[in-house]
Amino acid sequence: MAAYLFGIPVGLLGLAGAWHVGARIWSLPSFVADGISVAGGIVWLVLLMLYAHKWYRHCPKAKQEARDPVQSSFVSLGLISTMLVANAVLQLSRPLAVALFAAALAGQLALGAWLLGRAWQGGQCDSVTPALYLPAVGQNFVAASVAVALGWPQIAAWLFGCGALSWFATESIVLGRAATREPLPAALRAAMGIQLAPPVVGGAAYLSLTIGTPDLVANMLFGYGLYQAVLLLRLWRWIRLPAFSASYWSVSFGATALPTMAMRMVERDDSGPIAWVAPVVFVGANLVIAALALSSLRLLMRRWPALVASV
Repeated sequence: MAAYLFGIPVGLLGLAGAWHVGARIWSLPSFVADGISVAGGIVWLVLLMLYAHKWYRHCPKAKQEARDPVQSSFVSLGLISTMLVANAVLQLSRPLAVALFAAALAGQLALGAWLLGRAWQGGQCDSVTPALYLPAVGQNFVAASVAVALGWPQIAAWLFGCGALSWFATESIVLGRAATREPLPAALRAAMGIQLAPPVVGGAAYLSLTIGTPDLVANMLFGYGLYQAVLLLRLWRWIRLPAFSASYWSVSFGATALPTMAMRMVERDDSGPIAWVAPVVFVGANLVIAALALSSLRLLMRRWPALVASV
């Protein structure tokens, strides 16, 4: 079980968040949001057990993944998805939400310090991919949003600062690598989908930390997110693999955060083009997640016998 599979619950729970906002501003059926949340939580729990089983039964493979300069960053998706589960269960049980948040926060601080500490030692140029955004940026932005929901705005501000300043540094490294070295191998190009996440996941965190009508900063972040979405559409033929891979779920992180941020801006009385952009990107996110889910189910059916035999 590869760590990048945690991108599946991240995408599902992110879409559930968008539907929850849609239920408030457009009177969409709330049971759809609840159903997607439950599905995302179940997938997260199953993957968590499989990942624990991997460390128990196949420890050398798990250690190899954790030490790999590229694959190790995807371990962050397990912690990000745990943060999203904590946010989802907050209305049901605050103690459980706090416990999940604390465990994920401790894990992300340890993982981030380890991975980024390794990068600071140098010699990592060939391993620079957009996956670097996950431990340096994504973890902190998601944790900031959940911290606000838990009623801890000062901790949220600290985490937002970690994510924002890490984003600026990481962006220059990733773009510098793309401009000066050979193209990413085909197998790693799906990670380009993560490029969409920082401005809109960070934008959602920023909205959580502020009140009133979204300001210039919020609109700047959303605009940059839209720009990244356009770039991904332009590069899609170059990114896509001959056959579907579950690594495509990396795009779901930003694809679901984009409409969520737009819809929350509408909810906060932002006017103008955002009012018609929000439903367009919401429909687009649903289509993306539906396509990923159907393709993943077909892939699972083909590989099921081999997966059972490997357990």
